Amino acid sequence: MNYKPLPYYLTIKESTIQGLGLFATDNLDKDLPLGVTHIKDIRFDNDYIRTPLGGFINHSETPNCEWKEDSDGI
Repeated sequence: MNYKPLPYYLTIKESTIQGLGLFATDNLDKDLPLGVTHIKDIRFDNDYIRTPLGGFINHSETPNCEWKEDSDGI
């Protein structure tokens, strides 16, 4: 098994919002999970550790995806 920080349908590139951002490489199904962005861990600030995927999510006034939180992470 090989570790891949991003699924094949996502890429990182320059963002018009700030720095680098996460972008889809194709149209995605509405309910497609993009992956785990933060893992619950009380040893870190705000009780989470950010994954590589979470490091490139930018905020937007017109978001096209949403966060879902459970007991293990976001």
